[in-house]
Amino acid sequence: MPSFLEALQTNPLLFAAFLAGIAASFVSGIIGSYVVVKRIVFIAGSISHAVLSGIGFCIWLERVHGVEQASPLYGALGAAILSALIMGWIRLYYHQREDSAIAAIWSIGMALGILFISQTPGFNVELTNFLVGNILWVSKTDLYVLWSLDVAVILITLCFHKRFLAICFDEEQARLQGLNTHALYMLLLILIAVSIVLLIQVVGIVLVMTMLTIPAAIANLLTSNLSSMMVIAIVLSCLFCFSGNAFAYCMDWPAGATIALIAGLTYVLSLFIRQQKRKKALNKTV
Repeated sequence: MPSFLEALQTNPLLFAAFLAGIAASFVSGIIGSYVVVKRIVFIAGSISHAVLSGIGFCIWLERVHGVEQASPLYGALGAAILSALIMGWIRLYYHQREDSAIAAIWSIGMALGILFISQTPGFNVELTNFLVGNILWVSKTDLYVLWSLDVAVILITLCFHKRFLAICFDEEQARLQGLNTHALYMLLLILIAVSIVLLIQVVGIVLVMTMLTIPAAIANLLTSNLSSMMVIAIVLSCLFCFSGNAFAYCMDWPAGATIALIAGLTYVLSLFIRQQKRKKALNKTV
């Protein structure tokens, strides 16, 4: 650990990774709590896989047509928001089963991404980093974008928290109170999409659902208050990012996978401890 702390102070790549992890932790705790409470984990999963279409499209534009401004990060953001809007539109106005929309958007996004990638010559290191995560790959420009998105998500959440709270726990009651539940639901999906793009920079598409849901799920075991749940989830997410980076540095492991592994093991341990406490409480009552 001392060697990691020293490297954190002297290595700019490692310090940039630390800042990216902190930025991702805030949206992970805040938006992840909404996702867990409203039980739309699989919708978030669909959005996270659909971003491959935007990433593949921008890599194709950059490599084949020389469009230098076509950053995969912007492609991921555009694809995430578009898939979130389409999914929300189908659910609200076509009254289709959400799981059907999830399957369609998931498969279309992945298929388009694979098609664009197949038409792109050379080995795509950028694509690999987006898929499995490489937090050390974050550039200074990416940090500016990530923190800007982070601030925007936090400010919007502060403005709409009570209304999001209403649609998460009782959407019908919120509608009777005069809230525009359709618009709020679409806004929440957009925030989820932005959060997913932030988290992809840390752990990649494959593992993004770990960081979006596990800190909030653990926090939900500790409290039933949503605001407290968000704070606990943010702290847990920061701890996972820091310990994951430290362990990956010491063991020479991929940082994203290490962060996700620590988060997953912590959740399993939390469930085990909770179960043991329940057994002890039952034994005392008997």
